[in-house]
Amino acid sequence: MMNNRWNEAREKAAAQAIADGDADFAAEIRQFQFRDIRPKAASEIEDISHASRLLGHSKEKITQDVYRRVGEVVSPTK
Repeated sequence: MMNNRWNEAREKAAAQAIADGDADFAAEIRQFQFRDIRPKAASEIEDISHASRLLGHSKEKITQDVYRRVGEVVSPTK
């Protein structure tokens, strides 16, 4: 059931992107998978302890090592 709702929401978002004239973004939306949500949430929350609690981990190291996907922040060249 959850997978069906996920697929419906993803297709609705892709259709909206196409309606807005952005076919490339629609293609990216269609490639996004349900399993990408946990790492995305862990990566976007700056406070590692908050991210760890949100994901239900007993140790922050689990969140840091497995779920965080934050690269180095760099300045644009132009």
